Amino acid sequence: QVQLVESGGGLVQTGGSLRLSCAASGRAIGGSAMAWFRQAPGKDREFVATISGIGGSTDYSDSVKGRFTISRDDAKNTVDLQMNLLKPEDTAVYYCASSRYGLAYTSARGYNYWGQGTHVSVSS
Repeated sequence: QVQLVESGGGLVQTGGSLRLSCAASGRAIGGSAMAWFRQAPGKDREFVATISGIGGSTDYSDSVKGRFTISRDDAKNTVDLQMNLLKPEDTAVYYCASSRYGLAYTSARGYNYWGQGTHVSVSS
């Protein structure tokens, strides 16, 4: 069992930056794919970014590509999401997710463990 706790959310102006962090406990995340998803009010949860468990290959949604960067530190059991050039449409609750496997999926079905989320609000 893996417990995930997100932090770093908050209120920021358009064009600003935030860095989200996800701390895992209960099991080492090394070798496991990790991801970030988000859910805006009234919308379905959507994929944001993923990083594979082996090799650290990454993938991003088109809406955040070039602005967000996902990274992992297996020694610290953490995964971060650096978010730059934030837009009001980035406003959402951001969730960290962990897979039992190393392959990075863009679908939520590929992930077995989820955090409680951290709220990001971008003002215009």
